[in-house]
Amino acid sequence: MALTWQKSLETGIDWQDTQHKGLFASIDKLLKAMLDNRGKEELTNLIKFLDRYVVEHFGAEDQTMTRLNYSEKVSHMAEHRVFKEKIATIKKEVEKGVNPATVIALQQQSTRWLINHIGSVDKKLGEFIKSKAA
Repeated sequence: MALTWQKSLETGIDWQDTQHKGLFASIDKLLKAMLDNRGKEELTNLIKFLDRYVVEHFGAEDQTMTRLNYSEKVSHMAEHRVFKEKIATIKKEVEKGVNPATVIALQQQSTRWLINHIGSVDKKLGEFIKSKAA
């Protein structure tokens, strides 16, 4: 089962779409590694990537929302916090020892969150950013 970027998820904001695509690629890499019994190794790489991603990507979105006075900033940022908490919980589990359930949980949570958040919340933000640029 591959996780591939879908054009329907594009926000129309280049930096945002590029970062989203990178996240999809990293999770897809984990899925492929799991099929090759390399899940443990790739899970560690994905956790490192996600640690950087939540700082860089969420930081960029949060700064943009603040700068443009986005009316839905508080709820959007709350979703970011929830995702950060999920990643922190999974990271603690990984530090205890990697098991297939941890890998599957990370994949499922990340995928579900990605599709829901990007497909609705980030697309809405993208429309707002484009309207401000016009």
